[in-house]
Amino acid sequence: MEKIKHSHVPVRDVKLHVAEIGEGPKVVVFLHGFPEIWYTWRHQMISVADAGYRAIAFDSRGYGLSDQPLDPENGSFADLVEDVVALLDALGIAKAFLVGKDFGALPAYIVAAVKPERVCGVVTLGIPFMLPGPSALPWHLFPKGFYVLRWQEPGRAEADFGRLDVKTVIRNIYILFSGSEVPVAGNDQEIMDLVDESAPLPPWFSEEDLEAYASLYEKSGFRFALQVPYRCLGREYAIVDPKVTAPALLIMGEKDYVLKFPGMEDYIRTGQVKHFVPNLDITFLPEGSHFVHEQLPEQVNSLVIDFLNKQNI
Repeated sequence: MEKIKHSHVPVRDVKLHVAEIGEGPKVVVFLHGFPEIWYTWRHQMISVADAGYRAIAFDSRGYGLSDQPLDPENGSFADLVEDVVALLDALGIAKAFLVGKDFGALPAYIVAAVKPERVCGVVTLGIPFMLPGPSALPWHLFPKGFYVLRWQEPGRAEADFGRLDVKTVIRNIYILFSGSEVPVAGNDQEIMDLVDESAPLPPWFSEEDLEAYASLYEKSGFRFALQVPYRCLGREYAIVDPKVTAPALLIMGEKDYVLKFPGMEDYIRTGQVKHFVPNLDITFLPEGSHFVHEQLPEQVNSLVIDFLNKQNI
């Protein structure tokens, strides 16, 4: 089997760590979420390459083996949007499919809205179309112990995570985020306290997988990861009447805790999301969690490849 190749590609003010497999003119670029890195797409990259596509996944700036930006506390989603376009330019790619998971869905959709000529189609997992800004989520409807609100507080997550080694932090977040309940801490708790140290890893996530994640986060730390997505989520992305005209697919696990965010399930199931993404297909996987692409890779790979093959580019 062809091996995944790794390189560092200069993009704007940083070098991005890029993983790549497969040949061919049709390109699929994968955008990870938190607490992920390029490795989260290991199953999809190989499957997509076997189907005849060139698969590219990269560590976002400030994550894994990619460079830290000089001023991490100023990072925003605009950086990720510009990085995607600049990476396509650097690799000589005119047009690509974008596949985004978790916060990776935001730049995937924004690039498709502002640079439609560069995007063949968009697939997102776990997050529908949404824009960063003060109304990204209905903050007033969440309890004050909601993990995003906690991690937006300067210094709070740093103190919480700092009690543990990096591997334990990643382990705890994977266990927490693979559940079907929204992670909320009590008044006398921090988010890390929500996971029992004896709790097992999800069955689809091995100790080797955990080691791969931990080794990359040991290099990057969590400084930029807390800024993007969490602390910059309220910063407006200036775009008027955004529309994604490209074909799109949203894959949601029925057991993804994100569906329990106030208003989220209605927004998806009633089709309100199609106001922004008119050519959107939505697929729910009954057993799927927030990490549906790692938990149910064969089902997700099949959905993604069917979507890619349907588009005539």
